[in-house]
Amino acid sequence: MKGDLHVHTTLSDGSLGMEEVIAQAKRLGLDFISITDHDTMSSVSRAKVLGDRYGVQTIAGVELTAWDKVRNRKVHILCYAPQKPDRLEGICRRCSEIRQSCSKETVNNVLKLYPITADDIMKHVSGSKSIFKQHILHALIEHGYSTHFYGKLNDELFNEATGSCIVEKEYPDVNYVLELIHSARGAAVLAHPLVYDSLELLDELAASGKLDGVEVYHYSANEEQQAMLLAKANEYGLIVTGGSDFHGLYNTKPTPLGMYTTDKENIDRILKLCNKK
Repeated sequence: MKGDLHVHTTLSDGSLGMEEVIAQAKRLGLDFISITDHDTMSSVSRAKVLGDRYGVQTIAGVELTAWDKVRNRKVHILCYAPQKPDRLEGICRRCSEIRQSCSKETVNNVLKLYPITADDIMKHVSGSKSIFKQHILHALIEHGYSTHFYGKLNDELFNEATGSCIVEKEYPDVNYVLELIHSARGAAVLAHPLVYDSLELLDELAASGKLDGVEVYHYSANEEQQAMLLAKANEYGLIVTGGSDFHGLYNTKPTPLGMYTTDKENIDRILKLCNKK
């Protein structure tokens, strides 16, 4: 038994709708799936209905955006199976508002450089709660300024350190986000620690008992790095998760659904932890 516990849809920055994703999970023989769109839990009810229809068990999830104030950088926290999800509505709304503010300024910067319109971008946003850089790139590709989503143009415009158009603002403190997840009786898992250089943060949060798990199996970590993350998980007694971080057309590299998974033992640990809180 296995599950892909890191999946995005058109509710945030994925290119496929929820039903397409769950149908594909069934074709791939996945037993579990968690839709973890950015800063929204609007997938939960619909995902369960579709999961029941296709015979795939769903775990309520969300990928929350937070801020590591010590190192002044972004961090992503995966929340699974919250028993009181209403307690996360406020943080989801706040993070979405911050992203919308960043997106508005980013779009304005792009429109100053390229003769496209906001409508050209918005048609790719679909049901998403915010505009993501992938939606902007999609419009630029359609108008011939690039032939792919990741490469020179993406780096020039949206590289988080040097991009000419990207706008980033501080999100809620990671410790506050973890407190909210636990108040909602959910499991808090540090997503892809290598993406935002969060290894020191991982040690701090795990040592303090604030973290329940870590995403070990993710395309951002090679085998040696996965072994290092697994050793840390074992040292701190953390739940070990894996997920494809599936975005469909918008993946940074070929990453099909189910490329990385979480085993039954750790899925059971998540569910047991949330049910006993």
